[in-house]
Amino acid sequence: MSVPLRIRNGRILTPDRVLHGHDLFLDDGRIQALKRSDETDANAIDARGLWVAPGLIDLHVHGALGCDVMDATPAALSTMARFFAQHGVTSWLPTTMSASRDAIAAAIANVASCPRPEDGAQNLGVHVEGPFLGEEYRGAQALADLRLPDPDEYGRWFECGVVRLVTLAPELPGADRMIDAGRQRGIEFAIGHSGADYETVLKAADRGLRQATHTFNGMGGLHHRQPGTLGAVLDDQRIFAQLIGDGIHVHPAVMRLLLRAKGLDRVLLISDAMRATGLGDGDYDLGGQAVTVQAGIARSPDGALAGSTVSLDEVIRRVMRFTGLSLSQALPMASTVPAAAMGLTGRKGTLQVGADADLILLDDDAQVQLTMIGGQVVFDRQGFMNS
Repeated sequence: MSVPLRIRNGRILTPDRVLHGHDLFLDDGRIQALKRSDETDANAIDARGLWVAPGLIDLHVHGALGCDVMDATPAALSTMARFFAQHGVTSWLPTTMSASRDAIAAAIANVASCPRPEDGAQNLGVHVEGPFLGEEYRGAQALADLRLPDPDEYGRWFECGVVRLVTLAPELPGADRMIDAGRQRGIEFAIGHSGADYETVLKAADRGLRQATHTFNGMGGLHHRQPGTLGAVLDDQRIFAQLIGDGIHVHPAVMRLLLRAKGLDRVLLISDAMRATGLGDGDYDLGGQAVTVQAGIARSPDGALAGSTVSLDEVIRRVMRFTGLSLSQALPMASTVPAAAMGLTGRKGTLQVGADADLILLDDDAQVQLTMIGGQVVFDRQGFMNS
């Protein structure tokens, strides 16, 4: 259990404004108050000159530092969790790849049994990306591992109790039944690696599909007479659009178009980080497939983009640069919006009374200086807790 703590002198990013001259009071792992205070006590963090912001939430991330979720080992998850915490991520969804039944089941079981390291980000469960995807838009997903939704297979996933998000192609036979079964358990669904037509996407949204996996990438494009997959994602405001904002997967001009079409409250930033993140160029793999990283760009042998090599805080910095958004405008797309997309509004991704004490301190260059989860400091670049 955390001890009472106060954060003072920072610029606090609340859901509706930036607070100056206020202190943030934390106790029992939650935010207890935001108020002006003249109190003086030893158990306080001086955030003078820094932003106090909600912790980042990455809903789509495969790996980092040579590790991959599909390794299905506690060591891999712990290494990744520590790395993400150093980059401001307080919550994440370990994300799988299309693979054999046994490999996916092992990855899910590993997440279910692996506790959060004391100095690492908290996993919220599993994001299962594939194997129920469309062949034409599979991207770096292995063709041999794609298959149709099977109630026996996904039923076992759901029984584990840790699957929180599933990416699938809703045009596949059996997809409707899968969405219905998952929504009964509170599982979220995203359209991805799909060529579904406009009407099929809207029907899936009627059943509860609420996200689009890495919008623009791995989906049918837009035509003025046939809106297609992308047209439905842009048009239906029930759908949150994931965006890999590294400037490689999506051109900056298209990022700006997406933000105008959907609004800042319906676009959520993801890293889609893979094994090479935090390392250099070279030969790697993504879920068992060969990937070559050159100049920080990961591609499969056939030239398909194979995830990114940037962390979520770097995504925020790039999106700010590409779009002209301020930190207070861009950061919620990596905190408040993903929390809303996962039904966690008021608990995660926000600095308000009663919310989990998951927060970060950043400088004016959006560089993470401290990360706190549940009121516990898990990363401290400047030694705040020693001063």
